[in-house]
Amino acid sequence: MEYNLLDIVWTMVAAFLVYFMQAGFAMVETGFTRAKNAGNIVMKNMMDFVIGSIAFFLIGFGLMFGQGNGIIGLSGFFDPYALESTLQSDLGIALPIGVFMIFHTVFCATAATIVSGAMAERTKFSSYLIYSACISIFIYPVTGHWIWGGGWLSGLGFHDFAGSTAVHSVGGWCALIGAAILGPRIGKYREDGKPNAIPGHNLPLGALGTFILWFCWFGFNCGSTTAATESLGDIAMTTNLAAAAATLVALFFTWVRYGKPDVSMTMNGALAGLVGITAGCDIVSNYGALAIGIISGFAVVLVVEFVDRVLKIDDPVGATGVHWACGMIGTILTGVFVKSSVLAEYGMSRIQFIGIQVIGVAAVGAFTTVMAFIIFTAINKTVGLRVTPQEELDGLDGHEHGCSAYADFQIKL
Repeated sequence: MEYNLLDIVWTMVAAFLVYFMQAGFAMVETGFTRAKNAGNIVMKNMMDFVIGSIAFFLIGFGLMFGQGNGIIGLSGFFDPYALESTLQSDLGIALPIGVFMIFHTVFCATAATIVSGAMAERTKFSSYLIYSACISIFIYPVTGHWIWGGGWLSGLGFHDFAGSTAVHSVGGWCALIGAAILGPRIGKYREDGKPNAIPGHNLPLGALGTFILWFCWFGFNCGSTTAATESLGDIAMTTNLAAAAATLVALFFTWVRYGKPDVSMTMNGALAGLVGITAGCDIVSNYGALAIGIISGFAVVLVVEFVDRVLKIDDPVGATGVHWACGMIGTILTGVFVKSSVLAEYGMSRIQFIGIQVIGVAAVGAFTTVMAFIIFTAINKTVGLRVTPQEELDGLDGHEHGCSAYADFQIKL
């Protein structure tokens, strides 16, 4: 098969951008948590990519794209290059297998790294390595097969262009279940059940991570064409407009709600808009993207508060509000704001399309919840998820890694 070299170059550039999202997540999570755990955070964000890359190559890619049935792929294990002709004939992939595989490897790592922030500051490093591997093998590839690997959801017409559900809500569900089983940080909740604020130690670092993620998201969304097409500019515009709208809404909403514009929540607003538009960035108009961004900007603030105050789940960086909630919301809103011309092409009514989107969101959520509960419970009952209270109070950097991220500074515990 002859390949278009420009398609190869563009997909590889996009894959490299998506890889660099690991740096963005590392900076956001480090900045939004305490200095005594900074080294632990960056280690986890590095290692989930390392573990995920190997696990996805050996097993995950075959589960996601191998020949099998509508539920799971059953071929290509330990030799994913054997699937090249299958991908070309069954899924119409017009890329060399290595290009396609590295692109999906970095997507898999993104789903796994979302969990890190929600479970930060009290999780054993060894346990983190185990559940990163489990997510990369038992969760992400299975639901990914349903959506992108020729599975049953793609057969229904479910649309998730770049992964609001396939990547972000999967990671968000895992984060929510993991943080719930793990329990809150010491001092997070008072005796009356009301939450205490535990500020992050470095907002500029969190802002750097946000800028990196926004930049890399153009690779995430535009790169999902896996081709150098004329639609790249349109996808970049919807991506950017949704992020800008959500950021602005989060800024003014927190200004009204708290009396001052909240810095960290505004940055999470940007990420919420990016997550929300990811499913439909290729089939909504610019005004549809603005609407999705506006809704995501309100949603992230309200959901972060709900998780923190009502569910009593301690999520230090707001990952559940950004990825869990806005991943689902954005996928459903794709049906609400899809262009009429696209509906005509699909031969569906808007109600039918919304219904399919809801089915996909619910099915992925149910499967991920069950699997995450099993995985985290099994780890908790065996090696244990949580460090000791003294280790948590002292900070994970010293106990887990024998170092300090800020060796020449006095760290306030």
